[in-house]
Amino acid sequence: MSGDAVDEIIEQWVAERPELADDLWPVEVFGRLQRLGSALEKKFRKFAAERDLELGEFDVLTTLQRSGPPYELTAGAFRKASMVTSGAITNRIDRMEAKGLVERVRDTTDRRSVKIRLTERGHEITHAYMTDHLAHEADMLELFERAECEELAGMLRRLLVSFGDTTIT
Repeated sequence: MSGDAVDEIIEQWVAERPELADDLWPVEVFGRLQRLGSALEKKFRKFAAERDLELGEFDVLTTLQRSGPPYELTAGAFRKASMVTSGAITNRIDRMEAKGLVERVRDTTDRRSVKIRLTERGHEITHAYMTDHLAHEADMLELFERAECEELAGMLRRLLVSFGDTTIT
């Protein structure tokens, strides 16, 4: 197998600081995770754009869909799940409302609270997008057997848990 950009980075460090050669092993993992994250984000943004969505809009749609009936959440719940600012959530919801994907509804028990609800069009878009998204992700993993993917997922899970990433809320 040919080398990747991280191999080149490590070679450069070994040439520059040979005494670090045995200590560069974490770069093998984290350098690749960082580069992979960037590459995946580009692919996912392009995939979403081809379907007239922004990646953040897809996140909102799928979060609402998987929340179950009545397919609504407060802006605060989105903020916790996505870790973006309230202004960013507001802007995103404004754009999605204009597209007819979501609607704002007043909470019947607390008029100060506004919930974001998936519209029928939002359900349809999410359903189609999610089917395509899963096929797209499977295609991106075509180099691996299913068992290898499960092993990799398990190792990544352990790493995320070690960093305290155990819940989306």
